[in-house]
Amino acid sequence: MALANTGAALQHLTPRPVKGLFGDNYLSVTEMDFTQQFLPEVYEKEVERYGKRTVGGFLRMVGAEMPMASDRIVWSEQGRLHIAYDNVSSNGGGTTITLTGLPTGTDPSSLIGVGQTLVISNGTVTAKARVDSMGAYASGANSTSTQVVNIKVYGEAGSALPAALRGATTSLNIFVFGSEYAKGSADVGNSFDASFTTFENKPIILRDKYNVNGSDVAQIGWVEVTTEAGTGGYLWYLKSEHESRLRFEDYLEMSMVETEKAVGAIATGVTGSEGMFEAIESRGLVYNATDFGGANGLGQFDEILAELDKQGAIEENMMFLDRATSLGIDNMLAAQNSYGAGGTSYGVFDNSEDMALNLGFSGFRRGSYDFYKTDWKYLNDSTTRGSIGDIEGVMVPAGTSTVYDEQLGTNISRPFLHIRYRANEAEDRRMKSWITGSVGGNFTSAVDEMNVHFLSERALCVQAANNFVLLK
Repeated sequence: MALANTGAALQHLTPRPVKGLFGDNYLSVTEMDFTQQFLPEVYEKEVERYGKRTVGGFLRMVGAEMPMASDRIVWSEQGRLHIAYDNVSSNGGGTTITLTGLPTGTDPSSLIGVGQTLVISNGTVTAKARVDSMGAYASGANSTSTQVVNIKVYGEAGSALPAALRGATTSLNIFVFGSEYAKGSADVGNSFDASFTTFENKPIILRDKYNVNGSDVAQIGWVEVTTEAGTGGYLWYLKSEHESRLRFEDYLEMSMVETEKAVGAIATGVTGSEGMFEAIESRGLVYNATDFGGANGLGQFDEILAELDKQGAIEENMMFLDRATSLGIDNMLAAQNSYGAGGTSYGVFDNSEDMALNLGFSGFRRGSYDFYKTDWKYLNDSTTRGSIGDIEGVMVPAGTSTVYDEQLGTNISRPFLHIRYRANEAEDRRMKSWITGSVGGNFTSAVDEMNVHFLSERALCVQAANNFVLLK
């Protein structure tokens, strides 16, 4: 056996005509270090370690999507019916009040007229007065105009304001509650034009793509998956394309929530758009330092209700919350029911212990308002707002608002929160996708790859933002 120690001498291997395990027909790792006879056990089903990963669905629950043809959205919202001012000051003699922060160029006669009766208060002391005459008007820039109003106070000696309401440093609130004129009066009353505020927004274009080269397409591999869309089965190499689409659909919603208008153009043709958070921050209600699960949790919630009363909010509202705030409200509501030893009372739970001890409240009524509560995954996910934690939730009014559409020239009803996307008979840009390249039957370029493109052009309309509450 002169060749016994050479690499060609593998006389101990005995090939077999069938696939079977025998003591003399396998290669050990030490004898063939570039491979293994027994491949690792491969699980073909993908493990769902993060559960449902998408954060979309919020806008589908609270709004609607409607097409538009223009690149600018304009709508008008009604103004207040009654006349009121805050941060009003008075002179030391208590015979005049000064309205401040008026819009530049305001006609003094359209503010408060002679003969109108006012309630004047600092929150503690209140007086009733009649407008005797209009004083000096000073026009300034950037809403700094002022108007002096001469008054006569009812029930006070000298017809002047009480001492507690006098002085330039006082911060008074006033509102008109009527008028009083003498017999035979002529040319009385004020003519008021209906006030409204015009708002506008513009759509933004969102784009993304998925790329795969021709060689990877030729290497077929299958993975069994359960998708976030509720379907399951085997996916080929386009599993990544599927996830790219899901991610882009999330971006469509996240952009409508987060986007902001730029001060000037960030780049050519890039100016931003008003998203939900920015709209509520600038035109809505913001409540800071919430602690609904604390000792004064119900008192804090009642503060929000008091502000909703001032804004004329509608009866039904939906609350989308992060986990901590949702549990805090559960604790706040559970604390209102006395159960346990010494006289069990399950109150509104029809005296059912099972119902009372189910502390995951999804709906409740406080005052004249109904609230429907749910967790918002976007605020909990560690790859979105859950990694920041500055926003705890948002309160969204349910129902529709009536606004004047500048393009249609008529009053229309729209959900308070809705999306407008660009579309007409020839082009629908709600959610476009197309394929380019030279792979997979498409021959649009000489590049050995497939590109799956995604595009959308849309904007969010937040109407009646004063009815929304942002919890921070």
